[in-house]
Amino acid sequence: MSDIVKKEVKKTSIGGQALIEGIMMKGPGKLATAVRKPDGEIEIKESEIKQLFKHKFFKLPIIRGSFVLIDSLVSGVKELMYSAEFYGEDYEEDALDKFIRKVFKDKADTAVIYVSVAVALIFSVVIFILGPTLLTNVLKNVVKNTLLLNLIEGLIRVLMFVGYVYAVSKLNDIKRVFMYHGAEHKTIHCYEHGEELTVENVRKYSTLHPRCGTSFMINVMLISILVFSFFGWPNPLMRLVVRISMLPVIAGLSYELNRYVGRCESDNIFTKIITYPGFQIQKITTKEPDDSMMEVAIKAMERVIPQNGEDDTW
Repeated sequence: MSDIVKKEVKKTSIGGQALIEGIMMKGPGKLATAVRKPDGEIEIKESEIKQLFKHKFFKLPIIRGSFVLIDSLVSGVKELMYSAEFYGEDYEEDALDKFIRKVFKDKADTAVIYVSVAVALIFSVVIFILGPTLLTNVLKNVVKNTLLLNLIEGLIRVLMFVGYVYAVSKLNDIKRVFMYHGAEHKTIHCYEHGEELTVENVRKYSTLHPRCGTSFMINVMLISILVFSFFGWPNPLMRLVVRISMLPVIAGLSYELNRYVGRCESDNIFTKIITYPGFQIQKITTKEPDDSMMEVAIKAMERVIPQNGEDDTW
């Protein structure tokens, strides 16, 4: 981005997600999904946003982080399933899908989305929260300092996450998803810089963005080291209870940090330090897209930009 003329940058609340051969963009009032179909045409689906958690309690600082995460996961899984429909001719329902459709019948599609989110959350907690603490427990007789034990646990968690991301990035299908991820970020940058949304303009921007979900996940892991350190190193059962019960607090703090960095008017030393870990991981989860991918991102972005230019101010 060094060749880009410095100008006032709009901090937008519009965000997105890479899908299977497509991109979902979420604005202040609308959600749009653009998918490149096998025949080369772009299919666009647009809908009004229906928030799962509408009460003002769920919008309070710190509190809102966990609920924004759940809301994003639900909408993300829904749109991911939609994009997969264009490339799922060989898909066969597994036993779980058949069971859900038998139990929920007409509401099976909605049930599948929520079950998928629940399974993803459970998987993440078991692998990246409980796994590292159980592994670190092996060292408790050697390492007596509780702060050091929590630091080791945190480092193991980060390494496991980075290793997982790196491994999946080698899959051919995921490589294309990561390219669409890059197209999403570049398009948002272009919009924030007030330029016309064309492939030529979008192409010159960075694939890295401070409000990325990848950065959020890294912040969760780093903040967890600090939060868990306040509870020492109790027995394994109590430690697991603490880890799980404090997840909403950690998610809330991570969301507020991402929110601050995303709306910060200048790149000061603090924001550079905070964004550095996330940017390093984004170098794995985002790749340079081709022109056709940027075209898809632009189509999705255009549908969610509000008529009142201030409605999406971050």
